[in-house]
Amino acid sequence: MIDRRLRPHLCSLIDQYPAVALLGPRQVGKTTLALEIAESTESVYLDLESTSDRAKLSDPELYLADHEDRLVILDEVHRVPDLFRSLRGLIDRGRRKGKRAGRFLLLGSASIDLLRQTGETLAGRIAYLELAPLDVLEVEAGDLDKLWVRGGFPDSFLAVDDSESLMWRQNFIRTYLERDVPQLGPRIPAETLRRFWVMLAHTQGGLLNAAALSRGLGVDGKTIAKYLDLMVDLLLVRRLMPWHKNVGKRLVKSPKVYIRDSGVTHALLGLGGKEDVVGHPVVGQSWEGFVIENTLSIAPDGTEASFYRASGGAEIDLLLLLPGRKPWAIEIKRSLDPSPGKGFHNACVDVRPEAKYVVYPGDEKFSVSRSVMAINATDLAREVVKETCSS
Repeated sequence: MIDRRLRPHLCSLIDQYPAVALLGPRQVGKTTLALEIAESTESVYLDLESTSDRAKLSDPELYLADHEDRLVILDEVHRVPDLFRSLRGLIDRGRRKGKRAGRFLLLGSASIDLLRQTGETLAGRIAYLELAPLDVLEVEAGDLDKLWVRGGFPDSFLAVDDSESLMWRQNFIRTYLERDVPQLGPRIPAETLRRFWVMLAHTQGGLLNAAALSRGLGVDGKTIAKYLDLMVDLLLVRRLMPWHKNVGKRLVKSPKVYIRDSGVTHALLGLGGKEDVVGHPVVGQSWEGFVIENTLSIAPDGTEASFYRASGGAEIDLLLLLPGRKPWAIEIKRSLDPSPGKGFHNACVDVRPEAKYVVYPGDEKFSVSRSVMAINATDLAREVVKETCSS
């Protein structure tokens, strides 16, 4: 069992709000975390994918009113979207009785229906929290490469070997395509969405080229935009937007696109172990996406992330803007030589960051130059946590 770093924050939100929505892709550990919390308080758990549990909510106000003194955990809550109307009334009646927090913990595998429904009916009554896959601060230091190759989904990371891990991820992908996407989003042929997902894996970390994707799938640009929005809403893909401040230069305007879990990226490309990954052309961009995703999963609410690329070659892989701070410039290299290129230095002149880091796969932390620090992904995460705690 791996202790999830998010647990104290989740418990704090439950103590502050009548409803908390814990979002994240399937199999990321939401149910396990919720049941751990349930062990320390009076609670009721309902899995809304279960016919029998959904039947209990045929009259939700009657059933839930009988459990107003307990934390009610509703798993896969997006399966019963009409439930949110009842939750609003129950929360408001509970407030009048002095029950202002700790009523409902809602678990959702995506943000689509959940955000749409709660945005209409539970405004001011709910807090949102995203549970990402395992990150670098939740595993042993020696398991960094294992986390990168297998990804952070607990069952994939904890598999007995790389072969079993790859099989789990391939089944995970198949289940999403054949079962979960039809439930959560528009009707898209599974094979078409698989091809789209594989194309994103091959172009991991590249600028969005909707025209090339359209040609590859034989669909128009609006359809590509719809597919991408779906994958972003399912919390499987990240769009990293370009830095948009006026620096008097021509800046790239297209976003970069990353599959959020590195293990899923590798599975889509048929890469099982570390040797397979390091021998594939996607290795550098896979490592870049891994570092970005881990950094952002640890960063506090209100953090802004972008990249910088100018027409003259100036480039920064990740600009991290923590709340109340100036940006950090982060270069990411899958090399034991962490010396940043000229483009990074030129970009830093434009951006004027507060701190400059080069993230590399080594163990030591040292100064590359007077203002640039070489650091590994785990130590960068610790720097983010330290700055967050000190602000």
